[in-house]
Amino acid sequence: MKEIINKHKILILGVNGFIGNSIYKELYAYFRVFGTYATPTKALDNNKQFFHYNHEEDDIVEILEITKPTIIISALRGNFATQYIAHLHIAEYLSQYNCKILFLSSANVFDAYKNYPSYEYDKTFSQSVYGHFKIKIENMLMRLPRRKWAILRLPMVFGAGSPRIEEIKTLLHEKSPIEVFPNLIINVTTDYKLSQQVHYIINRDKTGIFHLGSTDLIHHDEFIKSIVDSIISYKPIYKQVYTTNDDRYLAVLPKNNMLPNNLQIQSKNVIKMSIL
Repeated sequence: MKEIINKHKILILGVNGFIGNSIYKELYAYFRVFGTYATPTKALDNNKQFFHYNHEEDDIVEILEITKPTIIISALRGNFATQYIAHLHIAEYLSQYNCKILFLSSANVFDAYKNYPSYEYDKTFSQSVYGHFKIKIENMLMRLPRRKWAILRLPMVFGAGSPRIEEIKTLLHEKSPIEVFPNLIINVTTDYKLSQQVHYIINRDKTGIFHLGSTDLIHHDEFIKSIVDSIISYKPIYKQVYTTNDDRYLAVLPKNNMLPNNLQIQSKNVIKMSIL
């Protein structure tokens, strides 16, 4: 155990977010884990391993110098411009020290494609501001030696207590319409499975691009309706949104960097794990 604990010092940027917190819970018993948080609470302030950091106001360099991480996990949210500057400083740190970054990217780097799911080495192409932002940071990191980075592209992330599940519950409580996209084909995952995958990538010292979605694809409206049917017994109000007359894909599937079978997940299991 001591050998494992001493192997890495990990810094999670955005440790108080839904995904960042789940990754922290998975890793803290095995490694020395630090974290940053943007919104102070008494519990976070009292945790000496956590540092208050607002990328719109603060410089990440000071925290890097204090923690001296060997692995950085970036789960930041918020202003794109200041996030980009933070990652520029992180890239400088990576080039100077024995450190690697796990960057949580998104299926939205492919949101301009419509006719097929996307694999690790497909060319990124986005029509959204969010997708463009993720591509910009991916390209920055990929200019570093491959041993310095792993890019983890995520589909929609669900799980018990996730923002997406809580939003659905709020809409149901308010009897407000729930948006579904009948022509959108997606894959999905949970925070729990993602955290296990991150742990594996760290332990096996994996690098490169990873697509961490469910192994199967499902229409967005079918998936959301299955979630809702697991929560309530009556018929809610749905708002069906058609962005195209044909099916379009927003799904990230692995082809080159496959993880073991026990780290794979199917959409039906995402539904089960989201309504515990």
